[in-house]
Amino acid sequence: MAEGTVTFFAEKLSNLILQEASVFGEVEGQIKLLRNELELMGLFLRDVDSKRVYEERVKVWVNQLRSATHEAEDVIDEFILKMDHRKRRLNTLKFLPTCVGMVDKLCFIHKLDSRVKVINAMIGAIMANRSKYGLEALTASSSSTVDQAVSHKEQRAPVVEESDVVGIDDGAEKVKQMLMMKVETSTRSVVSIVGMGGLGKTTLAKNVYNQRDFQGRFDCKAWVYVSQEFRAREILLAISLQDGSKVLITTRNKEIALHATSSEEFIYELRHMNDDESWQLFLKKAFRGTRTTTPTLTTELKELGNKIVKECEGLPLAIVVLGSLLSTKEKTKQSWEKVLASIGWHLDQGPDSCMGILALSYNDLPYYLKSCFLYRGIFPEDYEIHACHLVKLWLAEGFIQRREKERLEDIAEEYKHELIHRSLIQVADRRLNGRVKSCRMHDLLRDLAVKQAKDANFFEVHENMDSTFPISIRRLVIHQNLINHDISQCLHNSSSQLRTLVSFSGTIGKKSWGSLQEHIKLLTVLNLSEEEVGGHVLPRDIGQLIHLKFLCIKGYRSHVKLPSSIGRLVNLQSLDLGADDCNIPHSIWKLKKLRHLECPLGKVSSQSQINKCVNDYLGVEQLTNLQTLVLKGGSWLEGDGLGKLTQLRSLQLHECSTSYLKTKFFESIDKLTALEFLDLSFMKGHTKKTLVNRLGSVWEKKNVTIDHHNKTLLLGLMPFSHHAYLYELVLEGKLEKLSKEIEFYPPKLFELHLWRCKLRDDPMMILDKLPSLRILELWFNAYTGKKMELMVER
Repeated sequence: MAEGTVTFFAEKLSNLILQEASVFGEVEGQIKLLRNELELMGLFLRDVDSKRVYEERVKVWVNQLRSATHEAEDVIDEFILKMDHRKRRLNTLKFLPTCVGMVDKLCFIHKLDSRVKVINAMIGAIMANRSKYGLEALTASSSSTVDQAVSHKEQRAPVVEESDVVGIDDGAEKVKQMLMMKVETSTRSVVSIVGMGGLGKTTLAKNVYNQRDFQGRFDCKAWVYVSQEFRAREILLAISLQDGSKVLITTRNKEIALHATSSEEFIYELRHMNDDESWQLFLKKAFRGTRTTTPTLTTELKELGNKIVKECEGLPLAIVVLGSLLSTKEKTKQSWEKVLASIGWHLDQGPDSCMGILALSYNDLPYYLKSCFLYRGIFPEDYEIHACHLVKLWLAEGFIQRREKERLEDIAEEYKHELIHRSLIQVADRRLNGRVKSCRMHDLLRDLAVKQAKDANFFEVHENMDSTFPISIRRLVIHQNLINHDISQCLHNSSSQLRTLVSFSGTIGKKSWGSLQEHIKLLTVLNLSEEEVGGHVLPRDIGQLIHLKFLCIKGYRSHVKLPSSIGRLVNLQSLDLGADDCNIPHSIWKLKKLRHLECPLGKVSSQSQINKCVNDYLGVEQLTNLQTLVLKGGSWLEGDGLGKLTQLRSLQLHECSTSYLKTKFFESIDKLTALEFLDLSFMKGHTKKTLVNRLGSVWEKKNVTIDHHNKTLLLGLMPFSHHAYLYELVLEGKLEKLSKEIEFYPPKLFELHLWRCKLRDDPMMILDKLPSLRILELWFNAYTGKKMELMVER
């Protein structure tokens, strides 16, 4: 996957040349030479990267290129950081003559020129070694073992859920019988499913868990993932066991099952799939999307298919992954023969047939998907991650390559669905409209990702390091609390700057921050979870991390305060503070590259008049790249700035005081026609009138009659008739009456959630007529009438 490293940096360098031409000055020629060399390297590496495992010389050569690329990236980013510090220093010393600043800049330029020349010479020597050591002959003689993936333009068929294809109905019935044998007892009891990795233990357990008729026998239910890295606190928060509880566990270790259950009678051991079951599962995966459930195969393909399935040895995971791989290939003898030959080579590398097949599926990935797959391995075992969060991380890391005018998030969605289609990541949960809400990774696939990542120096998991620590760490992941040493210890000997720091434990506090400063100055991603402190004030020094693109701080805190220096993070794309109460300085409006701002309880401070005079006006309208905006309402809503964020896909405004909800606010909402999700939470201002009554003028301009005498009130929003993409709408606040005009509602409204609206009239007389509405939720006095009539099913 070295070609990904080179390609991503080459694209980054191209953007910098366009944006920072005046900064690079006379060294621009060397920078372009480096960029051109990287582009050629990337093309060559696409041909050899999947083959490096076949020949040690190729592997060493690829690693040298990767190291040179990392060094080049460090040199460029350090230069940009120093130029930023220089610019700010000169701004505070405006009395100095211009010539002094010019001399200072020329010194930086000269140093950069010297270092880039050295790197260009190094890369040139490495590339020359292709001929010197016979690498060109090796790569030319090696043919690709697999065909390239289908074009991204091909429409994917819906992914078949594993519970529908594994053929485990008999097993599910037996497990249900075991559980029901114990239902009558008043004590807590356990049933265990035992089997080797990849055999389908979790799939069987989910099959039982999700059966509606079986769920009805229990008052409550809970599903908990318990990884090898589990913490007791998390499990106790997730599930509360009482007398009479029935627990179903899955494990590879029969000793654990024996310890948990009272008798072997309550242990179900999974068998391998037989030949017929294996073949049927293979067909469903390899021919997904076809109109028939029994595709017609030529004699040659059937013979090859049987040989391929035989290599899976009845393991469902191996069959699913391999079948999914073949679904991306042409259904030809030559194509399947290549896959079969590649399976043989991978199986020769070790005794584990399942891991060999998984490795084949990884090596078959297009270069742009390999980094995305490996990145999923940074999360703990059995970790369920929100799909949108994963996409934002991919964006920040630079894994998503631009394609003309396509939105980056849309391209990332394609990447995600491609990995799901190949069964390399699993859908953990879907939204009510069918969209992927969260995903997870099978533990064997995660083991593969961690191993491949370590080989490629892609990321390091702290718990897996020995006492010596790696020489070079680009991405550091921390899953558990550090007891014996500080994080800075494992970075002390690193020859390169850390680019990504992801922590899933309460590790990064004020004390740690100071020791980390020297190692994280080029940081791109900072993702901190589960910080268990009463409050968190980010240090002012965070403003020095000008390369930061992703900042996420979540946990169990009660309050977060961002320093004004947050406005210096000019490259920030995503800011996520979870559900914590937080103060956000008005300097946030300086971050013009921000695409996702998610702080549900975040209150943005007002800009004083003096500050406006000294530093110019700052407002939300400057964030024109925003795709997601989640904030508390405030004075920043005044005016028409919100309406200029025409790229917004998701808008959530909480606790909006009616004092800010004037005509221009609703006109702004009217202009946001790209919205897919809208959540507006209104609260009383200084008036006792309802939200809509004080905005009656909006509707009068639209020639809509409002009966003020009888206080028959309509929603204070303009019609959504031209919001063609809006599928989910959440409204919280006093409305009293909905509009009777069908044209008022979004034409494709799929979900409607109403909170505390105090509707007096039966809303179903109106809502039943909405053609696309499938989900309606009424919460906390949304309707105060006595009865509600549901119309006959449409």
